[in-house]
Amino acid sequence: MRILYNSFDGRYSDSPRAVFERLAGVDGIDNVWLVDEEHADGFPNDARTVDIGSTEARTALESADVVLANSHTEVEWTKGPVTTYLQTWHGTPLKRIHRDVLWAPEGRLDRLDHDVAKWDVLVSPNRESTPRLRSGFRYDGEVLEIGYPRNDVLLAPDRDEQRDRVRDRLGLQPGSTVVLYAPTWRDDEKFSDGSPQVELGLDVGGLLEELGPDTCVLVRTHPLMTGRSIPPGLPGVVDVSYYPDVRDLYLAADVLVTDYSSTMFDFAVTGRPIVLHTYDFERFRDEVRGFYFDLVEAAPGPIARTTDEVAAALSDLPGLQKRSSDRYAEFKSRFCSLEDGHATDRLLARLGIVA
Repeated sequence: MRILYNSFDGRYSDSPRAVFERLAGVDGIDNVWLVDEEHADGFPNDARTVDIGSTEARTALESADVVLANSHTEVEWTKGPVTTYLQTWHGTPLKRIHRDVLWAPEGRLDRLDHDVAKWDVLVSPNRESTPRLRSGFRYDGEVLEIGYPRNDVLLAPDRDEQRDRVRDRLGLQPGSTVVLYAPTWRDDEKFSDGSPQVELGLDVGGLLEELGPDTCVLVRTHPLMTGRSIPPGLPGVVDVSYYPDVRDLYLAADVLVTDYSSTMFDFAVTGRPIVLHTYDFERFRDEVRGFYFDLVEAAPGPIARTTDEVAAALSDLPGLQKRSSDRYAEFKSRFCSLEDGHATDRLLARLGIVA
């Protein structure tokens, strides 16, 4: 069986990576990745890769028994009758997606519909997501409601050892408080004329001044904004936008600061605190993208409109966790009930693979 993997247009990450790692070395499985050369260093040396921008990418897709992707595969290819295209997608939808969005560039959704039409199976991380994924993609095929394979590592028996290894790899000082700042993208900023630089919504330097030298901020820009939003080159700030997989950063972090990103649903699996920085809440809700549900009502932690409010929330993490415990528990019950460390097993069972 040949499996073709594609994550975020050529990165070694996400649920495709979790499946690949489970299947590496399994007899009878031929694993091939689409790779963006800008992110090639993130792949293992022994991984078979094909440049996503090459003519070979089409051949690799059309010769695969299984195509396993976490987003749209934006390569021209013809899906054969024996190929199974399994789409894991990449997040619980708080933000409206695809046909449900408030705005998109002319022709973009029509073009992406050609990829959706090829999907045979769509993974849903939870019961809340299933109807929204169906609605957004206008998809009436099979849905596999199993949780996300990418999150299995967050519950793995060796997760504490992995956390130590990641923190050491990133050069983080023992005992330091690590804040992961992982904002989402704004459609109008992404598709603005000329692709200008986009300022981060959070004043990272100001945050560090408030929190002191024992704090480190890992800045993870959205894959669609990598290279467009540049973190400040300051002591205590680490740009991890090119780090292969955000799952490692979840393990390394003590707290997550995000806005409307689906990172909040994954990070909640760790049980560590979450702060939402919603500096452009009304604009995002009413003009840019729109929401599927009331974020203020559902949020697992405090909502902060300014950098100072974020700093105040982060100044006492044990207190933050205690004050948010009821909201956090409700959030996990609603969105993380399937995250038990065995989503990869359930996906492989659907494909009929024993590993």
